[in-house]
Amino acid sequence: MQQVTVSFLPCRKLNNNEFETIPDFGSCSGNISALILANNKISKISPEQLRPLVALETLDLGNNNLVEVRAGAFPPLPLKNLYMNNNRISVLEHGCFSNLSSTLLVLRLNRNRLNFIPAKIFQLPSLQHLDLSRNRVRRIEGLTFHGLHTLRSLRMQRNGITRLMDGAFWGLSNMEVLQLEYNNLTEVSKGWLYGLLTLQQLHLAHNAISRIKPDAWEFCQRLAELDLSSNQLARLEEGSFMGLSVVEQLSIGYNRVSFIADGAFRGLSHLHTLDLKYNEISWTIEDMNGPFSALNNLRKLFLQGNRIRSVTKKSFTGLDLLEQLDLSNNAIMSIQGNAFSQMKKLEELHLNTSSLLCDCQLKWFPQWVAEHAFQPLVNASCAHPQLLKAKSVFAVSQDEFVCDDFPKPQITVQPETQSAIKGTNVTFVCSAASSSDSPMTFAWKKDNEILNDAEIHNQAHLRSQGGEVSQVTEYTTTLQLRHVESSSEGKYQCVISNHFGSTYSAKAKLTVHMLPSFTKMPMDLTIRAGATARLECAATGHPTPQIAWQKDGGTDFPAARERRMHVMPSDAVFFIVDVKTEDIGVYSCTAQNTAGAISANATLTVLETPSFLRPLMDRTVAKGETAVLQCIAGGSPPPRLNWTKDDSPLVVTERHFFAAGNQLLIIVDAAEGDAGTYTCEMSNPLGTERGNVRLAILPNPNCDSGQTGTGVLGPVSGSEEDGWTTVGIVIIAVVCCVVGTSLVWVVIIYHTRRRNEDCSVTNTDETNLPADIPSYLSSQGTLAERQDGYVPSESGSNHQYLSSSMGGFYMQPKDMNGLCQLDTGSEADMEAAIDPLLCHYQGPISSLLRRGNLYSQEPTDTYTGCAADQSSVCRDSYSATLPSSKKRDYYPCAGSLSSDPFEHMSPGLLMQLPIGGLHAPPHLQNECPCPGECECGQPRLFSGSYMGTFGKAPWRPQQELYPSLCTSVSHSGVTLHENPYAALDTDSDREEDLSRHPTVDLDSSVYDQPFSSNSHRTLSSQPCS
Repeated sequence: MQQVTVSFLPCRKLNNNEFETIPDFGSCSGNISALILANNKISKISPEQLRPLVALETLDLGNNNLVEVRAGAFPPLPLKNLYMNNNRISVLEHGCFSNLSSTLLVLRLNRNRLNFIPAKIFQLPSLQHLDLSRNRVRRIEGLTFHGLHTLRSLRMQRNGITRLMDGAFWGLSNMEVLQLEYNNLTEVSKGWLYGLLTLQQLHLAHNAISRIKPDAWEFCQRLAELDLSSNQLARLEEGSFMGLSVVEQLSIGYNRVSFIADGAFRGLSHLHTLDLKYNEISWTIEDMNGPFSALNNLRKLFLQGNRIRSVTKKSFTGLDLLEQLDLSNNAIMSIQGNAFSQMKKLEELHLNTSSLLCDCQLKWFPQWVAEHAFQPLVNASCAHPQLLKAKSVFAVSQDEFVCDDFPKPQITVQPETQSAIKGTNVTFVCSAASSSDSPMTFAWKKDNEILNDAEIHNQAHLRSQGGEVSQVTEYTTTLQLRHVESSSEGKYQCVISNHFGSTYSAKAKLTVHMLPSFTKMPMDLTIRAGATARLECAATGHPTPQIAWQKDGGTDFPAARERRMHVMPSDAVFFIVDVKTEDIGVYSCTAQNTAGAISANATLTVLETPSFLRPLMDRTVAKGETAVLQCIAGGSPPPRLNWTKDDSPLVVTERHFFAAGNQLLIIVDAAEGDAGTYTCEMSNPLGTERGNVRLAILPNPNCDSGQTGTGVLGPVSGSEEDGWTTVGIVIIAVVCCVVGTSLVWVVIIYHTRRRNEDCSVTNTDETNLPADIPSYLSSQGTLAERQDGYVPSESGSNHQYLSSSMGGFYMQPKDMNGLCQLDTGSEADMEAAIDPLLCHYQGPISSLLRRGNLYSQEPTDTYTGCAADQSSVCRDSYSATLPSSKKRDYYPCAGSLSSDPFEHMSPGLLMQLPIGGLHAPPHLQNECPCPGECECGQPRLFSGSYMGTFGKAPWRPQQELYPSLCTSVSHSGVTLHENPYAALDTDSDREEDLSRHPTVDLDSSVYDQPFSSNSHRTLSSQPCS
């Protein structure tokens, strides 16, 4: 160690010596506050040599031979300024500055050989200034400067930095100045600027920055000065400086900026100085409408050294407060009238050009410059016409500014806005005229950018006026776009230029439409009730297609009304939660845009386990009456029903009938052997459900002792009459309900289709009915075609032939044993079977009455007042209708009659009602048209109309039918049953026995008028004599 004897001085300068180590100052060491050892040969820092300097605040070790700084190199000292610049330091060990953390304010490590800075190496919470410039650092990792919470300035120029990682400066929460000039940075992003919330000056000049990422300045809200000069910026995109609301000075000079988008300077509301000198700016000033209009506080604008050739009135729109404008070193040829007049506070205008077109359009300029005293700053001379070439504009008289020709091109045909379908060809045409023979250049731009590889065709010809060829040349340029895509959309513009300037056409917009196409299509879905249905539908196209849903061709969604439907537009998913059977249907997804529309269908099927829609109820009927057992089934798909009796297969006889898809079991002429427990088993693929119905038969002594009558059909039993009467009622009621329901649904569907055609979102002229018609419609035949077929009987005994009840006439089927089957498979028929109403019936009478079971004609059972002995009616056996007159006369048919008239009865026999009341026609009430003696009570062989019953026929004992009992009878009325179920099932509903026989007329007239809706009728008849 070298010992130096010094006098008492607080600052010792020992620079420019040959010290190899820090000298020993002896007893004076404690008094030294500043030690300058620059330009020596010190190669190592020893803590023992610095420990005596207990008052040292400034240490300068610059320009020595230091190569590393080891941990603990500095003892605890009150050091505030440490200079180690111009050394050979390449290594900084962790903890090398830890003993200086509480006092060090300034640290200079510039001009060393550092190529890597370890993260968190600087644990100096009091440091305010750090200089790392002129090192060899290429990459700054995240959290490198963590721990420098009070740092205010950081210098890192000339390091060759190529990459700043995200969070590189995080932790510098008090940073104000960041200098990164002369590096190799290529872009500005918010990732490496994260955490610089207090940054006020950012210097990025002389880098290779070519891009400013969106939202790059999000964390630099206090930035006041930004220097981006001498980089490689060629474009200033929209929003490039968004977020820099307090920036006052922006330097972008010495770049290659040629494209400035609309809104590029949006957000710079406090900008005072904008430097754009020496770029490639041309059309921004020549063609854009107010490119600087967002800079309403701008005071200075530097545009010297660009490629500006013309200045228009809209070039500086919005710069009302501008004080200094520099347009020097631009080859400006034309300045539109009053181009600077809106800048009322302009104090300096710098302009020098020798290319001005001195025509009548420039006549205003010399006078305006003189009025504003800008003449010392303006050096402008003419280039055309030839007589004024090289002459200063201030030396040209007002009379010499004339417009004898127009050498600068002028647009004569503008390109037109167009729309096209993807894949087609598009052509834009643009024309201009000029009186100059200067070479013409053509260019097309898309969205303000030159199309370098476009297919362009140019042609020129001399304009003819009045049959003479003039000196004006017309130029036409054509842009051909082949097989346009969505990327071809934009604004197209032609630029025609010559030596005297450039002319810009209007911008024509091209819109490319693309038909929608599905990327996700809805698929048929089968799920259980209560689950969630998920239907996907997504489509692409241009413009983006709108997705709409329909159900069964309309917009009525049961799930929507019950708030069970959810549409997710972002995910293109359609949800129905807690699915119910009413959600079954065809769902149509339609994708539509201006180019067209497409649709896709998916069928939703809901599966539901079988269940009883109505509770099973035990039945009690009297012997000889009709028993109706109900098993109203629900489920999807519709369950298959099977009946058993007492846990054994049901033995089906001619007294057993099935209706409404086996949901009704009808037992006619109930006997004691029919009593027992009947089990209804319903099953579908989801499960099986069973239920029991107990049938009790009450013995009736009158059934065994009843008298019998004789007639053409043999003995007639009263109990059998009642049973078959009920069968007739059931059949008639079924037909009526089917007809009525069908008509109602036809009307509803008609109006629904009309409404859907008007309101359909697909805007089509035709609305197709969905293929999936609900079961309750198709079973009634409302919308489906008539279907006939054999289905196996649930009892397994035979086959049932099913025939639909179309047209209001019930075609009664027979089984293979000749038994009547009431089953049409229709729920409406089932309802009708337990809600009897009188209606038309077409079919052989033997399908309603078994041989030997003709009803006795009592006033409560008939509506014509005629005797059972009636003449047959002549009519076509295959005709389904009668003539249209309400009242007709019929004539007996000729020929002998068979002994069994029902075998020859017309299969088209029609059941009809009187036109009004229940009385015989007036012309038949007091006379007997029968040829021969009237035999009241004895039926004839043929009947022109069937005598149906209304309501439940009262039980009564057997009555003989003799002519002697033909007396005048009058009854007070018959009350229709308000509750049809009670009428069919209640055993105690008995009417009192009738003591008188009915009298009926020999002939009958048939009326088409349906029975009126009055619930009470009075029947009367007159004796036949």
